[in-house]
Amino acid sequence: MNHIRIDLRSDTVTRPSRGMRDAMMRADVGDDVYGEDPTVNFLQERVSELLGKDDALYVPSGTMSNQIAIKIHTQPGQEVICEENCHIFNYEAGASAFLSRVQMHTLRGNYGVLNIDDVKNAIRAENVHLPPTGLICIENTHNRAGGTIYPLENIAEIAKLAAQKGIPLHLDGARLMNAVVATGIPAREWTGYFDSVSLCFSKGLGAPIGSVLSGTKEFIHKARKYRKIFGGGMRQVGILAAACLYALDNNIKRLADDHENACLLAENLKNLPGLFIDMKQVQTNMVMIHVRHSKFNSVTLSQALLQQGVAANAVDAERIRAVTHLDITKDQILSAVEIFRDLIKDA
Repeated sequence: MNHIRIDLRSDTVTRPSRGMRDAMMRADVGDDVYGEDPTVNFLQERVSELLGKDDALYVPSGTMSNQIAIKIHTQPGQEVICEENCHIFNYEAGASAFLSRVQMHTLRGNYGVLNIDDVKNAIRAENVHLPPTGLICIENTHNRAGGTIYPLENIAEIAKLAAQKGIPLHLDGARLMNAVVATGIPAREWTGYFDSVSLCFSKGLGAPIGSVLSGTKEFIHKARKYRKIFGGGMRQVGILAAACLYALDNNIKRLADDHENACLLAENLKNLPGLFIDMKQVQTNMVMIHVRHSKFNSVTLSQALLQQGVAANAVDAERIRAVTHLDITKDQILSAVEIFRDLIKDA
């Protein structure tokens, strides 16, 4: 992959900046399994304050964060309601069944957003034949829907229903800060509806590793135990937590640049023959490019782009996903547009 000049595969490909590396080098550290790493402890305090929760726990990945939450909220044999294209169902290697012995009840959303009536109908009645509903999960922003933002009023509706039914609500907020920057709605307004929240630092926020799970003190006490069981107990990890703290201070507001670059890419590609972009999806830092071309499909076009130094993933038979991030400039977006144009023109 050394020939990649413009890497639009994901916002996970970012590299720590010089300032972030300096912060990591200077980090004060201790043994985090003993709860003695001061940098980790400070990060957890910062995130719990940011999200309006009582406590928080630093973990290696968003998948671990989500799966710890599912493990705590559910009992074996229960069911988890989620949107059919969400990360938990599609990209966590069946971990919910493997680790928590629960099954997923998937619902089709509109731009990743669940209809309240569909959620109502999916909640199981008390019946010896049926798996009890143990948890509802929401993803904001929604990856496979194209980085779409979950409307706050929809979240409020589902939260009210969940509370009435006594069902906990978990937020996969891996890219929550993209929603915060795009809407201007503070993080704690989004998270106030949820019993637990996962926030990722290794995507648009630009840290090399890590997510933070937040909730009540009792919830995080249990989470610490499951983190150890799942193999996520880390030692002098303040070196990595320092990168997350740097991201909180320096890399949130600049997410607006990524959103502008995604919009720029979409506006320039949407009228190319054989390509279609639903501009309603272009809300944050992703562009879903539908390939409807006589010569190319999503796979062959992504391969042709790669030969020209542009990397973007084919997510299914028709769509290529392009993701902007802090290592992508406006000039690179315009260069990528020219490469798209040349390939389509030559075809």
